[in-house]
This record gives sequence, C-alpha cells and structure tokens, in this order.
Amino acid sequence: MIPARLGASRLPRKPLRALGGAPLIVRVWQRVASMGIAERVVVAADHDDVAAAVRDAGGECVLTDPSHPSGTDRVAEVARDPRFAQFGTIVNVQGDEPFVNEAAVRGAAGLVASGHFPLGTAAARAGSEILDTPNIVKVVRADDGRALYFSRAAIPWLRDEGDRSLRNALVRQHIGIYAYSREALAAWVALPPHPLELVERLEQLRPLAAGLAMGVAMVDEVPSGGVDTEDDLLRANRRWDDLFAGRT
Repeated sequence: MIPARLGASRLPRKPLRALGGAPLIVRVWQRVASMGIAERVVVAADHDDVAAAVRDAGGECVLTDPSHPSGTDRVAEVARDPRFAQFGTIVNVQGDEPFVNEAAVRGAAGLVASGHFPLGTAAARAGSEILDTPNIVKVVRADDGRALYFSRAAIPWLRDEGDRSLRNALVRQHIGIYAYSREALAAWVALPPHPLELVERLEQLRPLAAGLAMGVAMVDEVPSGGVDTEDDLLRANRRWDDLFAGRT
C-alpha cells in the first residue's frame, strides 16, 4: 500500500506534482508495481484528485479518511476493507519515494511473510557523517536483527575516542519502509502515541515501546530520500532525466 496525502504543507499538492511528465504518486505506484513483489499494489489516498490520477494511469486506489494522522493509520484503514482480508502481510511504501529501493521493500516484506517478525523495516550501512543530521533517522539493531531504537540523534554515541572505528562500523541509516502482519498493524494503530514517538517525531517508536518486535533488513544502497520540497522535486526530475533519457 502507498499512502498519499494531498495536503502536504512544504510541497503543495505533492502527490500530483509532475515527475518525468506524470504525477509523483503515479511514478511511485509504477515503481512498486514493477518490482513484482506484491499480489496487489494499492494507493491509499485522501482526495478524489489523487484517486483519479492513479486510476487514469491504470492503478488501484482506495479513498480513506482525510483526517488520519499518519500514513500507517491510512494503510490500516485499507487493510480493514473486506476486499483485502485475504492478505496476511501488508507493506507500506511512502507516496513520495519514486526511487524506492527494491531490496529494502523485499527485505522488509520477507521478514514478516516468513514469520520471523510481526513488523519489518530496512536500513543501510552509512558513514559517520549522518550522525549529526537530525533529518536522517538512525537505527540500532540487536544481534537477532530486530530494532533496538530509532533516533534522529547520533546513535550509537561515541564516548571514548579510541572506539571510533568500532562505533563507525555500527552506523545504520533507516529506510522508511514498513511491513506488518495483519495483527501487528491493528495493534500498532490501536496504541496511543508514546512519549518517545512524540519527542523524536518517529511513529515507529510507538510499537517498539509497546514490545512489538520490528526486524530490520539490511541493504547495500543508502536511500536517496523522498520528495518533500521544491528542491527535492527538482533533484528528482534531474535524476529521472538521467535514468530514463531517450527511453519511451
């Protein structure tokens, strides 16, 4: 499922902004559908204009309550629809990620579909330069692959300079893809917001604080980031042109 909200503040009407000559949300839907991972790829939208754009491109879209506070809540509403009751694993790909990493999607989905974890996400090894960037979310993993904590702060923290190389080998950049078992998704959205979630502004801390295990699939490619601003959209269009110049 790909949640899409029309009322983005930093990039007005974001899902409908043009990327490579088509609406951004259509490009994300095309990217996910091309992976062949899911039996169905569905956009969960909050507005008729988004639904029309997706359907005009041949995609499937479900209109959801526009008041949802998060994409996870939007995904959960669609998951409760009887039309999707047969699916035991649900994957949430953000609607502003037109270049989403296929390995990350497969990895997160596989952790849940295999029964290893009720929740799954992904991360990539990264350099220590990300540690001082609060817009980049970091994650620390346990030996069994589950997430111990997510933060915008520098984790793991370096206390002694002599351990710098050891710390640097543990830096992981979170990739914002989520997979859920049906039961875990329902449990997540039934929980009240947690103080850790509110302080860090990271919704994945809510299930973690409640004891729901979230596996973290490791991938090689550091994420390119989503489209949140006008500058992001310009960069995304330049990347699109570089990737697909001369193709039809």
